[in-house]
Amino acid sequence: MYKLNAGFRWALSAQPESKVIALTLSPENSHSDIEKLEEQQVNKVAQLSDTSEIDANKNVTKTSSEQQLEYLLSNLLKYGVLIASAVVLLGGILYLIHHGAEPARYQFFRGEPLQFRSPVGVVQAVLSGSDRGIIQLGLLLLIATPILRVVISLLAFLIKREFIYVIVTLLVLASLTYSLLGAYY
Repeated sequence: MYKLNAGFRWALSAQPESKVIALTLSPENSHSDIEKLEEQQVNKVAQLSDTSEIDANKNVTKTSSEQQLEYLLSNLLKYGVLIASAVVLLGGILYLIHHGAEPARYQFFRGEPLQFRSPVGVVQAVLSGSDRGIIQLGLLLLIATPILRVVISLLAFLIKREFIYVIVTLLVLASLTYSLLGAYY
């Protein structure tokens, strides 16, 4: 609580013969602004959702389940990108070992072979030992990482019953799915 001294005294020391004047402020006006600010702060705290916690310094902190979800999603993105990069690097090294001495033929454009145009074909190429298949698998892992993040977020929002976020996440997932599968149909 804030307290304001309601009494005010002023004395002139330059003239010893002068009188001392005492001014007094009314108590209802001295606290009114501070009380209004405190009421506004209480109202703002009351409007917080049940999923957040307030610590001793009146800071809003995340619950342990929110922190665990953030930790899971950050690790998913971090390790997903690292694994995808490692797979692409491995495929690139193997490709250069087998085909590094071949001259590049840039006179004619050649698109991707049919086996690399679908995820099933990429997996079959990897199982058959194709170097380019390993590179394509790494790229598919890189694409799958944020999609998996959206799916996990969707499940978390469903568990928490936050249906506005469920709808937004479903729209994002539908957009990602359409962008990936729209070329095939």
